[in-house]
Formats: sequence, structure tokens, C-alpha cells
Amino acid sequence: MYLILAGIVALLVLFVWGTYNRLVVLRNRVQEAWSGIDIQLKRRTDLIPNLVSTVKGYAKHEKEVFENVTKARASMMKAEGVEATGKADTMLSSALKSLFAVAENYPQLKANENFVQLQAELSDTEDKIAYARQFYNSNVQAMNTTVEQFPGNVLANWFGFKKSEYFETDAGDKKPVNVSFA
Repeated sequence: MYLILAGIVALLVLFVWGTYNRLVVLRNRVQEAWSGIDIQLKRRTDLIPNLVSTVKGYAKHEKEVFENVTKARASMMKAEGVEATGKADTMLSSALKSLFAVAENYPQLKANENFVQLQAELSDTEDKIAYARQFYNSNVQAMNTTVEQFPGNVLANWFGFKKSEYFETDAGDKKPVNVSFA
């Protein structure tokens, strides 16, 4: 009788131990994935001053575009948390689109080797940001599923584990792109 009771208690302890450790691993993966997004966003904000200064040399009268990019970059650097970072990222992406639209009006700029290299680095960084977002959201999904499913939800509540926020795009980023060849 005591052996059966001891066996049940041992299984319960092992279950709690295993579930707790899984929650810790998932929380750490979410934090690591967020760090990956943060690194790529920092890389992008570091590239922007070089890009702006290159474009400024050709498009001196586009002051508003440069100011918007600078404001968006500053907002991105100050952003903390998933929601604020998402909003700042959307603002910066929009400002960069305007900057590249200005660059389209200057054929000499588009042929400038420095500009082409910076544009390629920025494009590569955007791809890495997209991958990092996907990786982060996959880890958030795994964490949230474990925190919400029974019996993990009971243990998550006991040990203070919470759901994580997804890194979502702004509604404006979901609009279809208008392509015109006219």
C-alpha cells in the first residue's frame, strides 16, 4: 500500500518537475527569440544614418522625408516591449518606404555604389527581421499553448508563468500593395 502511494507521489513530483522545466525552457526560448528581433532592429537603426546621409547628398530639398526617417528611427530606439516596438517598427518601415520612393526620382543616386550597398544591406536586414519575427511568434505560440492547456495551465498559474505577446504587424502593413506600370 505504501509503495503504491509512494509511487504515485513520485510520479506526481516528476510530472510537476518536468512541466516546470518545460515552462522555463519555453520562457527562455521566447526571450532568446525576442533578443534576435532586437538585434536585427538595432542593426537596421544603425544602417539608417548612413543611408540618409547618402540620399541627402542627392536630394537636398526632401527635408520632410529625412525628418520622418529620423523621428521614426528615434522612436524605434526608445521602444520597449512587444507592442511599442511593433508600432515603432511600422512607423520606421513606412518612413523607409518614403525614403526609397524619393531615391527613385534620382537616377544618379540609384547608380551610387554606396547607396546600392546600403540598400542591399537594409534589404537583407529586413529579411532577417521577418525571420526573427516568425521565430519569435513560433516560440510564443509554444509557450502560450503550454500555459493555456490543462494541466500545464494549473502549474503555470502556480509558478507565475504568463502568456507572451505576439509580434504583430500594424493593420496598415496588411493592405495590398498597389503596383502601377504607368
